[in-house]
This record gives sequence, structure tokens and C-alpha cells, in this order.
Amino acid sequence: MTEVLKFSGVQLRRDDNPILRDIDWTVDSQQRWVVLGPNGAGKTTLTNLASARMHPSEGEVQILGEVLGRTDTQDLRTRVGLTSAALADRIPDDETVRDVVMTAAYGVTGRWREEYERLDESRAEDLLAAFGMLDFAERPFWTLSEGERKRVQIARALMTDPELLILDEPAAGLDLGGREELLAALSELAGDRRSPAMVMVTHHVEEIPLDFTHALLLREGRVVAAGPLHSTITSASLSEAYGMPVALHAHQGRWTARKA
Repeated sequence: MTEVLKFSGVQLRRDDNPILRDIDWTVDSQQRWVVLGPNGAGKTTLTNLASARMHPSEGEVQILGEVLGRTDTQDLRTRVGLTSAALADRIPDDETVRDVVMTAAYGVTGRWREEYERLDESRAEDLLAAFGMLDFAERPFWTLSEGERKRVQIARALMTDPELLILDEPAAGLDLGGREELLAALSELAGDRRSPAMVMVTHHVEEIPLDFTHALLLREGRVVAAGPLHSTITSASLSEAYGMPVALHAHQGRWTARKA
């Protein structure tokens, strides 16, 4: 396997406030990581670093063999697929679903004067079909349900055939049906060896898709536990990460957790 992401002694501060502290973390090409932790743990900051949208205060971040601060981040970002609430907020409401996906080829939100080849159109349509959204291709993005928007955003993140896919709370705001549809799609993606390395941030163990392989637990900007999923997601590690006793239950590859 090839390293696609490596944090070495990474720290990040805003003013004098530490957000991330001494993070050492490596993601290989065939790994699918879930990042868990309470609000304020540093999860979104971690994804901003991993997607080349922020630089560390100290330490080194390598993304796809390139070191942040020594490379063209605009070029690097095209090699990393990203879904996040901040990115979704920049999509014009009247943008068609097809164009939401296709504009990722230029790294923009909102089609303007770019010219696309038929190959771009075909790839966008293939990705929409893969996520059950091809029939919505001409619909304005704003008319979609939250679950439909999430699936379109993942299709967009895959448009450039990225080597690393980062999903920042993709199931946030979904009802039970929407969440399960999304997790089924992510499980299928994770199980395909042709898929890129994946990093998914969530608050809830219930949202971990099948076929994810590793977990990183954060609390107050520090790593609580990291490693293979089934040995890292434990009642003890979750209790430490969330600062309360947690009872963890597993069933058919999925988890539930509650206060013990």
C-alpha cells in the first residue's frame, strides 16, 4: 500500500488557542478511516488540513506525497475529493445537479464560462447514476432533499477521480431513511478496491459504513486512539474520547452507543 496522507507532529493554533496537538497519523491507499470525537475535538480542522485548505502551525502534513507549504495547493486540491457543509453552502441554489458534479473538473462551484468535453458530461452522468441521481440531472440543486443533496455532493467529490476522498459529516441532518441510503452507498464505495482512500468524519458510531477499516478518535485536539476499526472502537476508547462512560453494542458490522 502507498501512503496518501501523513501527519507528523502536527499542531494548529488559532491565536494562542491550541486546536490540534501533536498529531501523528498515516492513511494508506486501501484504508477507509472514520474520525470520531465530540464537538470541539478538532475533527473539521483535521479535514481542512488533509484537504490542503489549511496549513499547520507546526509539524508536517504530506498529502499524496506533497508537503503542505512546499507545493501548489490548488493543483493538490484537484487530487482530493471533499464533501463538507462549507463547500455545499457555496453551490448556487439554481445550479443544475449535473453542473454541480461537472464543475468539480475545474474546482469551482457555479458554472460560468468553462468549456466541458463530452467525456466530462459522461463521467458526471455515470457518477449520478451510481448514486441513483441521474433522473435528477436537470433539477436545480435547491429542489433536492437533504439526502439527495448529500449523494450529489459525493458524486461531485469523485468527479476528478481523486486519490483521496474526505467526507466531513456526510450524514448530518438526514432522517433515518436518508442516512441508511447514504450509508449503503458509502459501504459499496468503501468495499470497491478501485475506490480512493477514504476519511469520514462523524459524531456517531451508528454512521460508520460497512467495510471501513480504521478509526481515529480525538478529544481536545489530541489523539485518544487510532488503528484498525474493531480494536479501536471500544467502550473504553469511546468513554475516554467523549468524557463519559459509554456502552457500545455491535450487530452485523454496525454499532450503537449510549451513556452507560
